[in-house]
Amino acid sequence: MSKINGCEEASDNAYSNTIVQANKNLELQIIEIKKLENQLSIANAELTLQNKENKNLVAELIIANKELVYQNNEKEKRADELIIANTELKFQNQEKENRAAELIIANQELAFQNEEKQKRAEELIIANTELKFQNQEKENRAAELIIANQELAFQ
Repeated sequence: MSKINGCEEASDNAYSNTIVQANKNLELQIIEIKKLENQLSIANAELTLQNKENKNLVAELIIANKELVYQNNEKEKRADELIIANTELKFQNQEKENRAAELIIANQELAFQNEEKQKRAEELIIANTELKFQNQEKENRAAELIIANQELAFQ
C-alpha cells in the first residue's frame, strides 16, 4: 500500500502544486484586473470630465448659434431696408434725370427767347433811331413851316 499511498501523495502533491500555481495565476490576474479597474476608473473620470466640458461647449455653441441666427436675421432686415432704400434712390435719380432733361429744354427755350428779345431790342434801337431822325426831320419841317407861315402872314 505504500506504493499506492506514494502515488497518491505524488498525485496530491502535483495537484497541490497545480492549485498553488493556479492560485498564483489567479492572484496575478486579480492584480492585473485591479490595475485595469484603476485605469478604467481613471479613464471613466477623464471621460466624465470631458463629457462635462463637452456639455459646456455644447451650451456655449448653442448660445453662439442663437447669436449668429439673431445677427443673420438683423443682417437680412438691414439688407431688405437697403434694397428698399436703393429702389427709392433709383426712383429719385430717375426723377432727377427727368427734371434735368426738362430744365435743359427750358434753358434752351429761354436761350431762344433771349436771342429773340435781343433781336427785338436791336430792331427797337434801330426803330428808335429812325423815329428820332424822323422827329428831327419833323421838327425841322415844322420850323420851316412856322417861318413860311410868318412870311406869309407878313406879306
